[in-house]
Amino acid sequence: MELHDVWFVLIAVLWIGYFFLEGFDFGVGVLTKLLARNRTERRVLINTIGPVWDGNEVWLLTAGGATFAAFPDWYATLFSGFYLPLLLILLCLIVRGVAFEYRHKRDEERWQTNWEHAIFWTSLLPALLWGVAFGNIVRGVKIDGQKEYVGTFFDLLNPYAILGGLVTLTLFTFHGAVFAALKTVGDIRVRARALALKLGLLTAVLALGFLIWTQASRGDGKSLVAMLVAVVALVGAIVAIKAGREGLSFALSGVTITAAVAMLFLTLFPNVMPSTLNEQWSLTVTNASSSPYTLKIMTWCAGIATPLVLLYQGWTYWVFRKRIGTQHIVDAH
Repeated sequence: MELHDVWFVLIAVLWIGYFFLEGFDFGVGVLTKLLARNRTERRVLINTIGPVWDGNEVWLLTAGGATFAAFPDWYATLFSGFYLPLLLILLCLIVRGVAFEYRHKRDEERWQTNWEHAIFWTSLLPALLWGVAFGNIVRGVKIDGQKEYVGTFFDLLNPYAILGGLVTLTLFTFHGAVFAALKTVGDIRVRARALALKLGLLTAVLALGFLIWTQASRGDGKSLVAMLVAVVALVGAIVAIKAGREGLSFALSGVTITAAVAMLFLTLFPNVMPSTLNEQWSLTVTNASSSPYTLKIMTWCAGIATPLVLLYQGWTYWVFRKRIGTQHIVDAH
């Protein structure tokens, strides 16, 4: 296996890690309006992800940096062609971080309500737009012979990509509801389980349609295996949450995300951005990659830094592993 193939796999792993971790805290952000009945319950939900949400975003920064260094032509075409949706995602992430930090700085109800609205919308929009973006990457976009995107913003709003956006939105919200049930106690935990069950059924319908569409249009034997794993894991997650097994359900919903993202990357390879104008103009792991020497240096750096990051993030989740409820918010106040 060549180094550019290795880095394609590593970038896929980084996106899997990002969607697994950021997926549930996007979901929890959406649940601040769907699940919480009052400000105290919203504080409970926000506190479940308070210690970890910023660490989860590190995976996005690393994925973007790795793409820039390992596949500069892919990075350039992607960020120029998808400029508006990616800019909107970036703005949402900025406002979302500010909202988490500023919400409790003042006691006025209007101040806190405005930041709570910001948390909801800046969680919902990226969860939707990431699916739209990856749907277009897999489907292919208008790339010319100079490796430049020549389509328009409205070309990105096609039925396949929009369905992909709805899948990521519902899947992340389901993932977040299971996480909320896993991390809370009392009535909010019971309602999180009930909502997770409904979201899981909706997600199953949308995801099955999207995955079958993907497999039919670009799939092969390997992607079919990944699709089957995703479907079985999602069904298992729904069954587990119905049985009150939040830990098992969360693990299986994570497997669903892992297998689904793996399927998308399997359908891409060896392309990184297919061209709908001419297959010869598609960006591939070969024509979009950096020099072998650059990839070699990156591999050494990743081999040293990655275990340290994983150890630190794992320790963070271990320290903040306990459940919380509304009674803890009262005591803290």
